[in-house]
Amino acid sequence: MSALAAVGEFAAHGPSVLAAAPVSMTDYPVADFSDTPWWLALIKTVGVFVYLLLSVLIVIWFERRVIGRMQQRPGPNRFGPIGILQTLADGLKLMMKEDVIPKAADKVMFVLAPLMVGSLAFVSFAIIPLGGTVEMFGHTTPLQLTDTPVSVLLVLAVAGVGAYGFVLAGWSSGSTYPLLGGLRSTAQVISYEIAMGLSLVAVFLYSGSMSTSQIVAAQDGLWYIIPLFFSFVVYVITMVGETNRLPFDLAEGEGELGGGFHTEYSSMKFGMFFLGEYINMFTVSALATTLFLGGWQAPPGIAAINDGMFNEGWWGLLWFTIKMWLFIFFYVWLRGSLPRVRYDQFMKLGWKVLIPASLVWVVAVMMIRAAQVGYFGDGRYVLPITLAAVGVVVIGGLLLLDKRSSDAREAKLAARKPPAEVDPFAGGFPVPPLPGQKLVEPRRAVTRAEPVTVSAGGATGDPTEPDSTEDTRG
Repeated sequence: MSALAAVGEFAAHGPSVLAAAPVSMTDYPVADFSDTPWWLALIKTVGVFVYLLLSVLIVIWFERRVIGRMQQRPGPNRFGPIGILQTLADGLKLMMKEDVIPKAADKVMFVLAPLMVGSLAFVSFAIIPLGGTVEMFGHTTPLQLTDTPVSVLLVLAVAGVGAYGFVLAGWSSGSTYPLLGGLRSTAQVISYEIAMGLSLVAVFLYSGSMSTSQIVAAQDGLWYIIPLFFSFVVYVITMVGETNRLPFDLAEGEGELGGGFHTEYSSMKFGMFFLGEYINMFTVSALATTLFLGGWQAPPGIAAINDGMFNEGWWGLLWFTIKMWLFIFFYVWLRGSLPRVRYDQFMKLGWKVLIPASLVWVVAVMMIRAAQVGYFGDGRYVLPITLAAVGVVVIGGLLLLDKRSSDAREAKLAARKPPAEVDPFAGGFPVPPLPGQKLVEPRRAVTRAEPVTVSAGGATGDPTEPDSTEDTRG
């Protein structure tokens, strides 16, 4: 069934069309590397490496040009046609800069940190299917370096290990601001990897596999962005947080940390951090394309032309690149549009919104999939009833949460509400009342008391009165 036909059937019959979707790993083909000798795998590795490096060179120029247009300025336009070689010039300039290592730094860790960030960024792309099966040098091989039954978990694991580079960079610099940036990066990665992992669970439930090639094959009828739109939104938010990009670049925070974890770095060590950042952008964008947008498969409509002629061979690399660059443009658009959020807002979004909502969504998807495969019976109305029950629970929970939030806001506003009556001299200075307030009778000004004379007959502080101790007898 073509993607266009699947979308039409989904629109006509609703989510019940997914009831026929299989959930077994054996129902989808796995990438076949049996005709891939070691030298061909090496050629594909070099090809992926060059593909990523060229993409980084282009995206830096692309980002500066797009943000320049958004801010009504030209951007780089001197070196090369329309400034296309500006990134190359910046790289050469970084190589010629002095490489400074602070005196208080741990030299081994200081050097190892940028290498870790830059090298690990390439590893995750090994399991991304860039296209379908193609002919290369007389061999039939998939446009993918390798695949495992838990390929998606490999990406999350590498992202977690890559965070050590930021932590080591901040700690080994021997300086305050880099240390704060490293600590921020640790909390950021821990918080948003949880929500990212939960957003991917729904994809595993629908495809029945964690293999990237099987997940792409499972979307032959319907891209997962349609039934799993909530997971897609959560993943997009978390992938921006994972890559330390605006508005979530709190590990750097130039305005408050002076540059964050890489403050003390210079020359190509400084450049390695940005190389890793941009390659991580491509990695998470490629994973989003693979999990939610059908991977290398052609868009609906184009895939149906000439019996899928544009959905075979090297065409898949074109569709994959276009989809991936849509996410890259989204990154650039965010950077040119939104300011940096506060750190407490960022943590609240992750722990109080994304993680609880993702947990509820995973349970809902489990119920829906159980109804689709007949776990609750084979009746005609089992799936609609399950969808209605899940919807009632989710909507009820949202309404309850909204009510609690409203009550909390009202209580906070009531606590901040100024009193109805005000004493203008309460603080020692006359203060005019706010609109709606009434003045209470001001307290009488207290004068400084005179020394009090104590005697057997009483006490007085008025010097004009006769002394109570004076003998008034004649």
